[in-house]
Amino acid sequence: MSTISAISTAFGKGGIAVIRMSGEDSLKILGKVFVPAGKKNIEDYPPNTLIYGDIYKDGKIIDRGMAVYFKGPKSYTGEDSAELHCHGGILLSQMVLESTFMAGAVPAGAGEFTQRAFISGKMGLSQAEAVIDLIDAQSESKAVLAASQADGRLSKKVNEIYNGIMTIVSSIYAYIDYPDEDLTDISVNDMKNGLYDIKDELERLKKTYKTGRAVCEGINTVIAGKPNTGKSSLLNMLLGEERAIVTSIAGTTRDTVEETLSAGKVLLRLCDTAGIRDTEDEVEGIGVRKAIEKLEKAELVLAVFDSSNELDAEDREVIKQLEGLKDSKTVIVVLNKSDLESKVNADSFSGITKYIVSVSAKEECGKDELIELIERIYIDGEIEYSTACVVTNARQYASVNNAITHIGSAIDSLEAGFTQDIAGMELEMAMSHLGNLDGRKITEDVVSNIFGRFCIGK
Repeated sequence: MSTISAISTAFGKGGIAVIRMSGEDSLKILGKVFVPAGKKNIEDYPPNTLIYGDIYKDGKIIDRGMAVYFKGPKSYTGEDSAELHCHGGILLSQMVLESTFMAGAVPAGAGEFTQRAFISGKMGLSQAEAVIDLIDAQSESKAVLAASQADGRLSKKVNEIYNGIMTIVSSIYAYIDYPDEDLTDISVNDMKNGLYDIKDELERLKKTYKTGRAVCEGINTVIAGKPNTGKSSLLNMLLGEERAIVTSIAGTTRDTVEETLSAGKVLLRLCDTAGIRDTEDEVEGIGVRKAIEKLEKAELVLAVFDSSNELDAEDREVIKQLEGLKDSKTVIVVLNKSDLESKVNADSFSGITKYIVSVSAKEECGKDELIELIERIYIDGEIEYSTACVVTNARQYASVNNAITHIGSAIDSLEAGFTQDIAGMELEMAMSHLGNLDGRKITEDVVSNIFGRFCIGK
């Protein structure tokens, strides 16, 4: 495999820039572009040692910096790797990178260092995804959760469950292939009990996805209501800045305004929409249609009503829209203008939600209460981010959910009195889905486990 090279620090001016290489020729390439300040050659220094010296391009010194070499497999990628630390100029770092190409490296593809770490077995897919989550973290909660998953907590838990299923599958197939050898000590009842325990573990893991998704992927959220209830003011309050134009003129917001923000531990993918009402204005009408489209696709709706005025026909039309969507959405009624006397009865919203919070977007009051409510809805307070195994994305969730389905089918087949090989096929499918979570191959694992546990060749 070729030796790759790329700038690993962010584009722009900075104190230093880091050029990273990975591949079997890393040390050789490093020796062509870097000369230690001491009398020794780069090959004479032990790995993992930061060395001071000169960086060259075309035989000319272009900078003085640091270099370090990592001997595989004790590196991030599991391969021989190296880093050059130069001053953080845009042109300078590009020149150092080009020097590594001239010395034999090739440009790294997007995410290729982490991909090589996965290929070499340094990490599973869930850990690689956690690395991306850590880089993309927009909240402290996401950073802490991603760091714990990058440490392999989810991977280890899934591996533990996977091996538990493998033990049962190996026992089934050993008995089927060699019925006279008495190679299994698991009865059908013990097998069912073991599968019930595994299914319960997976169900607990599955439940963490609600929290993991809220923290890492974010909740698709729409601010909705009739015109001039304070929807844009609510957006600005949550963002802590004047993002949307606010006026006293009804219908100011004509298009959607989309932002991503951290509401406590929950990441909101937030969309402010045009006020929902019947209108003869062609442009406003387009905005209203887009608002309804966004409303139908949202998971969380912040339905804003002006509590200083009695509900009118336009408010009731919004409520009617939400009644048709309440089974597929979580609705929080936000009663705005709490700094004024309230003229709205909370019972008016009993048909769409049990979640009601009062705020004054203008005075920035009630923000904490709204965020705390959102956290209560989406965050499991018993999950400790720094130590828990948490499913954080849809791919992981699908793997766990599909595994649960097949384990349930295996239990059903045993309960119905079918032979164990039927259950074994379902369990292999469960293993396949769990294996997909971290990129494991199924059949090779099952075969090697059988031959490892039993003396087949006697």
